[in-house]
Amino acid sequence: MSVFTTRARARKIYTCLLILLVAGMIGSSRCVAQGVTLYTPYTKISVPPGESIGYDIDVINKSRAVSNAAIAVTGLPKGWSYTLKSGGWTVGQVSVLPNDKKTLSLQVQVPLQVNKGTYHFMVVAKGAGRLPLTVVVSQQGTFKSEFTTAQSNMQGAANSTFTYTATLRNGTGADQVYALNANVPPGWNVAFKADYKEVSSVSVEANKTKELTIEVDPPDQAAAGDYKIPVIAATNATSANLELDLVIKGSYALQLSTPNGLLSTSTTAGDEKRVELTVNNTGSAMLKKVELQATAPTNWEVSFEPKNIENLGPGGTAQAFAIIKADKKAIAGDYVVGLEAKTPEISSKADFRVAVETSLLSGWLGLFIILLALGSVYYLFRKYGRR
Repeated sequence: MSVFTTRARARKIYTCLLILLVAGMIGSSRCVAQGVTLYTPYTKISVPPGESIGYDIDVINKSRAVSNAAIAVTGLPKGWSYTLKSGGWTVGQVSVLPNDKKTLSLQVQVPLQVNKGTYHFMVVAKGAGRLPLTVVVSQQGTFKSEFTTAQSNMQGAANSTFTYTATLRNGTGADQVYALNANVPPGWNVAFKADYKEVSSVSVEANKTKELTIEVDPPDQAAAGDYKIPVIAATNATSANLELDLVIKGSYALQLSTPNGLLSTSTTAGDEKRVELTVNNTGSAMLKKVELQATAPTNWEVSFEPKNIENLGPGGTAQAFAIIKADKKAIAGDYVVGLEAKTPEISSKADFRVAVETSLLSGWLGLFIILLALGSVYYLFRKYGRR
């Protein structure tokens, strides 16, 4: 065999070995790529606008070689943003040992101004694995403030305080300090409370809410009717309005007395006294279930006829009787019996003075004892006085 033939054959063998070596390297590279997997347990979630979503992404290397993977997020909708961190550092590439994993923290910020719908994007380890993710935005997004209440309509008497619970939402991208105001007729009072304290302004963080209590106090003589109360929360950059509806049905007022206005009487120990009472509705609203009650000295008894008045119209008067029985051992003197007429909305009290006097029998008995004593003294004086 010639030298030329031998050299040609050697070159062929060298070329084949080089091809096999390159193919082996490529195959090895492909094995490493195919051995990297991206994993997170929650691949489809539903959130409101403005929410910040946190994912834990595991980069798993199942190959026998160290894998260097460049990590990126692709396909993210316009206006959305993300950060990818590990160990407190923002990362773009990770190196994972064979049969090991590295956990990354992915934070995706959904903008406030976003349409309701389903959005898709992907976490990619370049040349390795892909992890598709889905976010469902549950409601139409806005970039403004909102003032809402679960119950905007209330009704009651003019001398009641109407309490509303409201929610102020800061839908902007910055913290805001809202001034609180209400447009009410003259003589009306409106108080705003946050965290159980009365306030005139309130601070709300970006994309957060604040619970408020609004107390509306109309004047006692406010006319019956429907009233609209506009409420506004405003800053230099944004504002939100809320309209409260208030229905005044009248005012509650009640007076307990006697036909002649006299709040006193007299009795004797152990006796009953029947006292006539008048219950007057001096307001402009209907009173229902007017109950009569009493507080009396120890061992005294007080009852009413009737005990309850079912309905008492505006300007109306009802008659009732209090039966007062003094303690049979009560000594002579003045006693106070507290009388009260009450409804769930209003009450009226009257202190009734009862003078307990000595009975006629007791008086004659006392006089008899005195005369008996005088007679005894006279008898003894006559019998023994001359000795």
